[in-house]
Amino acid sequence: MMTSLDRHVTGGVDTHDDVHVAAVLDSGTGRELDAGSFPTTSAGYAALLAWMQSYGIIDQVGVESTGSWGAGLTRHLTAAGIEVVEVDRPDRKARRHDGKSDARAAARAALSGRATATPKSRDGSVEAIRTLEIVYHAATLDRTRAINQFKALIVTAPDGLRHRLRDGVSLATQLGRARRFTDNHPDPIEQQTRFALRELARRIAFLDEQNRRLEARIADLVTTHAPALIGLFGVGPHVAAQLLAAAGDNPQRLRSEAAFAKLCGVCPLPASSGKTTRHRLNRGGDRRANNALFTIVLVRMRYDPATRAYVDRRTTEGKTRKEIMRCLKRFVAREVYIAITNPPTDLPTGTELRELRTQLGISQKQVSTAMAVSQNDISRLERGIITTPPSPAEAETPTPTRDTQGCRIYHACIGGRGHQHSAGDCCCIGLTGGECGLGVLWSVAVVYSPK
Repeated sequence: MMTSLDRHVTGGVDTHDDVHVAAVLDSGTGRELDAGSFPTTSAGYAALLAWMQSYGIIDQVGVESTGSWGAGLTRHLTAAGIEVVEVDRPDRKARRHDGKSDARAAARAALSGRATATPKSRDGSVEAIRTLEIVYHAATLDRTRAINQFKALIVTAPDGLRHRLRDGVSLATQLGRARRFTDNHPDPIEQQTRFALRELARRIAFLDEQNRRLEARIADLVTTHAPALIGLFGVGPHVAAQLLAAAGDNPQRLRSEAAFAKLCGVCPLPASSGKTTRHRLNRGGDRRANNALFTIVLVRMRYDPATRAYVDRRTTEGKTRKEIMRCLKRFVAREVYIAITNPPTDLPTGTELRELRTQLGISQKQVSTAMAVSQNDISRLERGIITTPPSPAEAETPTPTRDTQGCRIYHACIGGRGHQHSAGDCCCIGLTGGECGLGVLWSVAVVYSPK
């Protein structure tokens, strides 16, 4: 008879707010060995793991809702060296056929190989970025809602108050005046309207200040964690934060860039019929990440010459704007996947650029002329003050040039828009010949010298 010392088992957990329900199956036969409930505390997680181990060697554990109620248990099992598999909720057909036993269904999904997804580890900088981005997004929605309420109250305010706030007055001026309102007016309606406008104006000011604090933290964390990602054209701190949150702290769980595209809902879905061959919009995936890719595409369609040329070519081929944007989102997903999973690790910092420039005897004026950007931006970059990409107008990279006097100049690929070069043409800092363009912040420095 097989004992617990040589038996291999597979676990399944149906997660809830206060209690997790677990089941254990024999990995060899699929027979259910036992089921139990455990509290959602550190002691409960330890008891659940010890209970499963009492039945044999744990091969893997299928856990539902690893991103919400099961997040704590997932971290505990992963820290103990247990392989955790993310399990989706069983479909209605399976529930009608087998009855509702989510813990057993989770274990069977992991054992059969139907569930293979690796959950996010949620133990690093990306999790910190995600928490800040959640608060920022909620504060932005609250601010928009408060502004709409503020404007609606002005429309229905008493005549004198309405004209004072509406006649040729900007929103900033309206909010500034409303924050200073007093509520000692003799008319009770205007008195309470002034009070309501003052409270809304102060709420908007509070949300503005909160967003400024959150933006500073998010930009700092994103720039430190993924400088290559934020160096891509059209990627800002919030777009990068949404994409990083989709990939997680362990992006190696994504097997390919096609898997990342499917996660973001930008993989093409066949919609052919008869003689018509086409693909349709994918409405699945992480919609926040999909929105981030959509934002990148919008920026590039407006400011990137290569993207604009692509749009013109595809338009002449008969593609609609939506179809073109779907193609571009798929292309951008490939760029983002490379920047997240395989970023360059030996790129120069601003301090290193300044030291190299000084060693070569190059002035900041020569650099700014070669890069077609202001000398002040070069100075700020070298001092580490610039932490976001420049405006699209500044992000036009000139063709690499050589100094006629034979002295070396360096040239930057701004905003992650790379160029091709060969090892014989230039000497790259920390790079060899090939394609460069994934930048530290917004610059990958390349030192050009005469042959």
